[in-house]
Amino acid sequence: MSYNLLKGKRGIIFGALNEQSIAWKVAVRAVEEGATITLSNTPVAVRMGEVSALAEQLNCEVIPADATSVEDLEEVFRRSMAILGGPVDFVLHSIGMSPNVRKKRTYDDLDYDLLAKTIDISAISFHKMLQVAKKMNAVAEYGSIIALTYVAAQRTLFGYNDMADAKAMLESIARSFGYIYGREHNVRVNTISQSPTMTTAGSGIKGMDKLIDFSDRMSPLGNADADECADYCITMFSDLTRKVTMQTLFHDGGFSSMGMSLRAMDQYEKSFDQYRDDKGNIIYG
Repeated sequence: MSYNLLKGKRGIIFGALNEQSIAWKVAVRAVEEGATITLSNTPVAVRMGEVSALAEQLNCEVIPADATSVEDLEEVFRRSMAILGGPVDFVLHSIGMSPNVRKKRTYDDLDYDLLAKTIDISAISFHKMLQVAKKMNAVAEYGSIIALTYVAAQRTLFGYNDMADAKAMLESIARSFGYIYGREHNVRVNTISQSPTMTTAGSGIKGMDKLIDFSDRMSPLGNADADECADYCITMFSDLTRKVTMQTLFHDGGFSSMGMSLRAMDQYEKSFDQYRDDKGNIIYG
C-alpha cells in the first residue's frame, strides 16, 4: 500500500545489489511512495547486471561509483542533481564489507591492511558521502540521510569481527556530522540498527543463520525483515520525522533492550537435557 509519503521527493540509494538487498527494497518502496531516485553501486556490482534490472524496473538511472572515492561521490551527486532536477531530499548508505571476514581472519588475528579497508568501505565512506554532499549543497533543507548499522557496534556478538568496529565508527560519524549538518542546513543524519538480515553481505558472517535464530528467539516481536526495514527507511525519509537526527534507531523487534527471553531460556534449558540425572538435576561435569 502506498501513502504518497515521498511524493515529489528526490533521492539517491547507495548499495542495491540484488533482491536480497535492503537497499534494493528501499529503492522499490521509495518509488512506490512517489519519489524519483538514482541508484549507485560499484562498477563491478553494476556489471553484474542485477542493479541495471532494478533501474529498468524503476525507470531510474544507475551511476557507477566507488563510495570510498571522493571524486566518484562528487560525480554521483552532480549527476543525480542534474537527472533529478535539483538537490536531493534523501540518501541511503547501505554499504559494508570486511575483507577479514571474507578471508576468515578472526578478530584476534586481523590483517591490519584489510582492517583499514573494512573501515574505509563500511564507515569512512559515510563521512566522505556526507562531506561531499554538504560541500556541494546537494541535499535540500530538512533532507534525510540514513546509514544502516547493527547492534554489534555496541555489544559483542561472536563472529561479527571487525565489522563491529566499522559500525561503531559509522554511528559516531552520524552523531558528529549530524550536529554540523543539522545546525547549518537542517539536514537530518541517522543510523538504523537493523535485525540480522540474510543479505549477500550478511551471509558472509560466520554463524549468521544461528545469529538470526538467536535474535529471533530473544526479540519479543521477532526479527525485522528487509521489507520492514525498507518501510522504516521510508518513514525516516518522509516529512513525518523532520526533527529526528543524530540517532541510532533500533529496528530489531526489541532485541537491543533484551537480556533473556522465555523462548531463549527454554532453548537454553533444553540444551542441558542430556546432562540431567534420573531426578532431573543438571549434572555439571
